[in-house]
Amino acid sequence: MPQAETLTLNADALTIEQVEAVARGGRAVALGEAARSAVQASRAVIEIAVSGSRAIYGVNTGFGSLSKVRVESRDLESMQENIIRSHAAGVGEPLPDEVVRGMMLLLAASLGRGHSGVRVEVVERIIAMLNAGITPVVPSRGSVGASGDLAPLAHAALAMLGEGQVRVRGNLQPAAEALAAANITPLKPQAKEGLALLNGTHMMAAIGALAVSDALRLIDGACVAAAMAVDAARGSDSWLDARIHAVRRQPGQVEIAKLMRGLLEGSQIVPSHRDDDPRVQDPYCLRASPQVLGAALDAIARCSWVVNFELGAVTDNPLVFPEQGGEILSGGNFHGMPLAIAFDHLKIALCHIAGIAERRIFWVLSGHDPEARQRPHLAATPGLSSGYMIVQYTAAACCNELQVLAHPASVGNISTSAGIEDYNSMGATAALHTRMAIERATDVVAMELLCMAQGIESHRPLRSGAGVERALALLRTKVAPLDADRSPAPDIVAVAALVRAGAIANAR
Repeated sequence: MPQAETLTLNADALTIEQVEAVARGGRAVALGEAARSAVQASRAVIEIAVSGSRAIYGVNTGFGSLSKVRVESRDLESMQENIIRSHAAGVGEPLPDEVVRGMMLLLAASLGRGHSGVRVEVVERIIAMLNAGITPVVPSRGSVGASGDLAPLAHAALAMLGEGQVRVRGNLQPAAEALAAANITPLKPQAKEGLALLNGTHMMAAIGALAVSDALRLIDGACVAAAMAVDAARGSDSWLDARIHAVRRQPGQVEIAKLMRGLLEGSQIVPSHRDDDPRVQDPYCLRASPQVLGAALDAIARCSWVVNFELGAVTDNPLVFPEQGGEILSGGNFHGMPLAIAFDHLKIALCHIAGIAERRIFWVLSGHDPEARQRPHLAATPGLSSGYMIVQYTAAACCNELQVLAHPASVGNISTSAGIEDYNSMGATAALHTRMAIERATDVVAMELLCMAQGIESHRPLRSGAGVERALALLRTKVAPLDADRSPAPDIVAVAALVRAGAIANAR
């Protein structure tokens, strides 16, 4: 991704594009004056509160079920260090660097909105680490999606203290060494700051922002693959008629049908069999593509809507309102249920993007439709060669995994912290499964593109629509036609990379 001008955090909502630019593209970040002023105003409220006698959760009390324990003024800084160290209890493989960078950006932006009561130095420390390419090593499991993404955020905050491990340009090293090399002083958290660094939905929301970007590229690629399948199977285009979709009124369906019509415009294959084709209707996997992919597109839009709200949110607790008399209020903005439900919805949609693609692969490879005029499994010499037979097996395996991943995480609950945190969202699990599901669905769509490109070329000299042909030509820059059996695995990887980059869709 090309570098862009510095992203200035000024208390505004981030966009999904900005998150991706920082997380994946290394875009530089700065703290704007409006955010700086907001942070200073909220910190002043905390400073006053610390000097008073009122008990304030997480400022001069313990955390979770220990919130009734009052902490002496002399111990407040130690308590904030302790929460970071004690909560860094994650397990599992580390989160990818792009997720950790996205999480850090969302944390800085949330703190910069001036409702968390931290010092300006805390936000600047996060930004300095982002700009220096210092990425904390964060285990992927440990968050229950409420009270914030506590364990993952604690591991990120631990690196700010100069503890734990980080990656710098892919190289693993102690956090203290990396901070010293970048001239970044380790953080000494003061009252409220340790809690503020841990208390938010930033891991979930970062995964969600990247997932929405990936899902949009995926469904664009799936639309191209579906259009390719029409001509590979010598299907009809009558079911793409705009009047059919207008009376259904579902926006995603209308959009997908429009895109597929555009991709197939000018096809020589569609009219070549229109007058003498004995088939009355295409199978559902072709004919209902706009309805199925359209429903998935609407699900992505719904998830995007939720994520975009979260990118402008403050998900800390307690919250500081300096403009309203300096109130400090406890609430539940750290609860991840809005994201959890959206991710669970998206996982179901991903099942259907991949599921209908696998059915089209099966239909074209099966050879049982004589009017499709395709050799079984698109093999060069069926029997002597197997062609793409096992590609369909692999697609089926991916679809089965997607079915497992689609089980909703948000419907389960395990209470924590001696029961005071008694209803959790499990949104982190939903987010991680969504990310995995996008990978598997992208693999299946890549398999369909691979098969349908081969299928279209078997109808030469006839050509498909101009949009399909452009996508096919791009695919052929990475993958040669199948003129004899070879391992399809490298070809699947190459095509999946085109889908993930959005290149297939951009070629249409």
